[in-house]
Amino acid sequence: MSADATGPAAVPAFPMARSCPLAPPDEYARMRATAPVVRAALPNGAPVWAVTRHAEARQLLSDPRISSATGRPERPRGPDDDRPDDGFFVDLDPPEHTRFRRVLIPELGVRPMNALRPAVQRIADAAIDDLLAAGPPADLVAGYARRVPARVLCEVFGVPPADQGFLESRLRMLSVTSMDPSVAAEASRDVRGYLRELIRDAEREPRHGVIRRLAARHLPTGELTADELVNMGFLMLLAGYDSPANTISLGVLTLLRHPAQLAALRADPGLLPGAVEELLRFHSVQDWVSFDRVATADLEVGAARIRAGDRLTVLAASANRDERAFERPDTFDIRRSAHHHLAFGHGVHQCVGANLARAELRVAVGTLVTRLPELRLAVAFEEVPFAHDAPFFGPHAVPVTW
Repeated sequence: MSADATGPAAVPAFPMARSCPLAPPDEYARMRATAPVVRAALPNGAPVWAVTRHAEARQLLSDPRISSATGRPERPRGPDDDRPDDGFFVDLDPPEHTRFRRVLIPELGVRPMNALRPAVQRIADAAIDDLLAAGPPADLVAGYARRVPARVLCEVFGVPPADQGFLESRLRMLSVTSMDPSVAAEASRDVRGYLRELIRDAEREPRHGVIRRLAARHLPTGELTADELVNMGFLMLLAGYDSPANTISLGVLTLLRHPAQLAALRADPGLLPGAVEELLRFHSVQDWVSFDRVATADLEVGAARIRAGDRLTVLAASANRDERAFERPDTFDIRRSAHHHLAFGHGVHQCVGANLARAELRVAVGTLVTRLPELRLAVAFEEVPFAHDAPFFGPHAVPVTW
């Protein structure tokens, strides 16, 4: 890290404290006011440049001198930074990264996601039916916000009903909001083993589920290996579970805290797409852990002199609250035009599952607020437990009634 940075005593460390669970840490606003790129420290003490503003975040996320390759020898590591080289394609640069995106985009494009929407609607309706049958009170996280993404993933992966409970249980064990390290390794082995079973099943049912289709199409040609396909599927499951679940939970809490906007959304379903974009901007649950980068060349951003080998993290939650990009950024407004938010990143690494996430969130949020018009918290807001130290921020539970 360059020598002109501030001293260790002035460097904030992740995760940073929140004064309000529905807002980013207060420190983000201070850092953003200071400079577009400031010094910070990862939880293990490793130094990092934190990118705080919207324009500079977009610039660096699309700069070919900023690498996502975690295996690069020049990437600095703290004494406890032992994340394995797991082969996730998001940690690769073009052209290798492009190879994986090319095979995934046809599976996750707008057209297949529109075709998936009736299945997502059935899943959301079934979850609401079960909530109503059990009666209030209920935990919105366990009963809906996590159940819907898990069942949607089962649909996308072609998981038969008999196996869906198994996969859901393993996803809960792997959840980064409540991960128990003692069981994560076991759950990882189970999920990877199950993905290999799907790959082996591809010859018998080559069109049933994304993994079978990719296996049938790309394994014979050598474009993908079985190990690469397992890693790809594992990453899709992780990314497709926690982030939507946390966004649904936080989104419902936010709407309940803004009853006038909730009433407007119920009265006019046409507001739903914009409301989802605003929820993505407002919460940005994939924050500093999702946009981890390393510089491969010297460059300057503002007054910061970044050296080759320096580590960076783009703060999506800070960039999405940047007053230079959004008017009154700390105000939640479902009528805002927020489509240039960075909740899904930017550039060649922009989230390939964004279409799936949008389709899922529109159905999940819209169905919940429509079918439960009397939905409200069953406890005081201050009693809702949040995962303040988790990499992806969200509530552990949201007790609700209706």
